[in-house]
This record gives sequence, C-alpha cells and structure tokens, in this order.
Amino acid sequence: MLDKVEQVLVFIEVRYRKNTRFGSATDTVTPSKQAKIIRSAHRYLQQHNEFDEYICRFDVVGLESDLKYPKINWIKDAFEG
Repeated sequence: MLDKVEQVLVFIEVRYRKNTRFGSATDTVTPSKQAKIIRSAHRYLQQHNEFDEYICRFDVVGLESDLKYPKINWIKDAFEG
C-alpha cells in the first residue's frame, strides 16, 4: 500500500536589504510582521477550500547587497501559523 503524498502550500515572505547595517533582511520579519502574514494566509485559505488538506509552511527569503548578485538566505519553515 502506498502512503498518501502530503501536499504542502508554502507562503513565502521575500525581504531585501541593500546593506545590513541595521540587521539582515530576514531580521525584518518581526513577530508583528509574522502575525500579519499568518492572518493573510488564513484569509486566503478561507477563500480557497481546495487547499483544506494541505500542510502549510511559512518561509522567509532574504536578499542582501546588490540585487544583480545578491546574497540569498532562504529559511524554510521560518515560523508557525
């Protein structure tokens, strides 16, 4: 018997910082910002019942420095909703 394949819906917050003098791009996703992202995700899910059985994940992608050749920091499962 085959196991059921779990489907994952990923909400990704992308942040950019030209320099890190005041912290990294990913540092800008504060608890307050996380709460807003979670609220938005809940509203989206209420309107799209086709994702009822999906596992949801919240990732954060930070881009720093020059956008032509940025340093990329991808944090999978950065916070829970």
